[in-house]
Amino acid sequence: MPTIVLPPSERAPGLARRFVGEQFRGWGIADDADALVIVSELVTNALRHGHGPIVVRLLRDERDGRPVIEVWDDGDGHPEVQPEDHAATSGRGLLMVSLLAAAWGTRPLLENGKATWAKC
Repeated sequence: MPTIVLPPSERAPGLARRFVGEQFRGWGIADDADALVIVSELVTNALRHGHGPIVVRLLRDERDGRPVIEVWDDGDGHPEVQPEDHAATSGRGLLMVSLLAAAWGTRPLLENGKATWAKC
């Protein structure tokens, strides 16, 4: 299962996009635009609201072959789509993820923290 561990730095979203793009090309998936937005938003949330290293893992759903992006962090909070606020300068990331992904959600990790996932 392709996995990358990223330091909690401002470079993390860009490194995650590069990782996902390379893996999609390796899988023969030409259209990675939605996946790049999704991983960028999930990693940015992990960076802002989590703690410690950020783990990005990719897998293929065995039922339909669609790629799934997982982002792990040590944060306690649970991501929630925020109500639409046209005056807000942030807080739209999970709304975008919910609109772009076929499905998404979170699950707790045994070793602390959570995994936020999105099926492309």
